[in-house]
Amino acid sequence: EVQVVESGGGLVQPGGSLRLSCAVSGFMYWMYWVRQAPGKGLEWVSRINSITGSIYYADSVKGRFTMHRDNAKNMLYLQMNSLKSEDTAVYYCATSPIGDHRGQGTQVTVSS
Repeated sequence: EVQVVESGGGLVQPGGSLRLSCAVSGFMYWMYWVRQAPGKGLEWVSRINSITGSIYYADSVKGRFTMHRDNAKNMLYLQMNSLKSEDTAVYYCATSPIGDHRGQGTQVTVSS
């Protein structure tokens, strides 16, 4: 079974950057970053195909966020640039767009 541990969140000003990390044990065909803003449901942010390496992004983050992986270290990353207040959320690494196998998450707060 896949287990994940997310880290790297924090408080950042609008326009700033953060890099989230996800330590992964186990294998799944797809791996996702999802997020949950206050009072809202889970939102898929990005996904990567573990076989082909193909990566896809939600329209809300396209051009600002970059997902990548380090297979040697069993790590996934989410580089977040040009952050906006609406990016404030708990971010999870997961095996499905609805958050299966997600960890405890990491809080990202974008505020001046």
